[in-house]
Amino acid sequence: MEFFIISMLNGLSYGLLLFMLSAGLTLILSMMGVLNFAHASFYMVGAYLGYTVSGWVGFWPALVVAPLVVGAMGAVFERVALRKVHKFGHVPELLITFGLSYILLELVQLIWGRTALEFKPPVSLQGPAFTLVNHAVNGLQLVWGAAPAELCAAADAAVRVVCSPFPMTRGFMMVIALLMLLALWLMLTRTRIGLVIQAALTHPEMVESLGHNVPRVFMLVFGVGTGLAGLAGVIGGSTFVTEPAMAATVGSVIFVVVVVGGMGSLSGAFLASVLIGVIQTFAVAFDYSMLDVLPTLGVQVTDTLRNNSVAKLTIAQVAPILPYLFLVLILIFRPKGLLGTREG
Repeated sequence: MEFFIISMLNGLSYGLLLFMLSAGLTLILSMMGVLNFAHASFYMVGAYLGYTVSGWVGFWPALVVAPLVVGAMGAVFERVALRKVHKFGHVPELLITFGLSYILLELVQLIWGRTALEFKPPVSLQGPAFTLVNHAVNGLQLVWGAAPAELCAAADAAVRVVCSPFPMTRGFMMVIALLMLLALWLMLTRTRIGLVIQAALTHPEMVESLGHNVPRVFMLVFGVGTGLAGLAGVIGGSTFVTEPAMAATVGSVIFVVVVVGGMGSLSGAFLASVLIGVIQTFAVAFDYSMLDVLPTLGVQVTDTLRNNSVAKLTIAQVAPILPYLFLVLILIFRPKGLLGTREG
């Protein structure tokens, strides 16, 4: 039971990190029709800026300053470069953001180096949020914070004790992601600026005739989207690892999330993020292959099958390709995504 609970929470936390990334990308895509290939690079820049600012003034100011700087960088890029090529269609937009991703990667390596940095979270976020203690006699117990060392060390031949801590940083990540979802929903549906943004997407001429500056609205949207990526970078960099490869690690997965959830659907991105996070986390934890499953089904395993390299593959080994397999199946059977709507 403790394995299921901890694995589910780890999967949810990873999925919510993916949502923090895909939310900004989905916002830009739904409002501007721009598929920003440099979005994961802004996530990387946010992590490095958070590392630097936290070294100067602490983690909590960095959690505010770094996303604001990244958002400003995104707004400037939209104003100076992206707006110039917007009139030429989607291909130039893709190419210019693709080029920006390489520029940001090289700049990060020039400034901070090519090795991983030790971006530690604050003391208040270090250690476990709670610990699940599976006691052979007393059953499953929940201990807030770290369980007593003497309790977790009590395993012997007569009493079996298993302690499973859940990190505070992952719990903080989940809270921030849920607050982000709530804030975006309220902004888009309950505020005047949200209504202007949605109207500018479908009826830009009408919005301009009412006195609103549509290019400035799009610049704001792009800045907010990249700022959300920067916020995810500060949290993800302090939770996992801050290195130049972090953009490539999550870059392709967030595009999978956007397509699976439905192009431009914020609720679809949330659902797809959670599904992919949970599925991949559980898959990594299962070290079973076809050779382990077939005997339980009454199938005799021959020597030829036992020596087959495909049959020896475990679920944990194929876990990295599961999101892309999910993407292929969605494109075949439901091209509009889980919660998307077909265009035209």
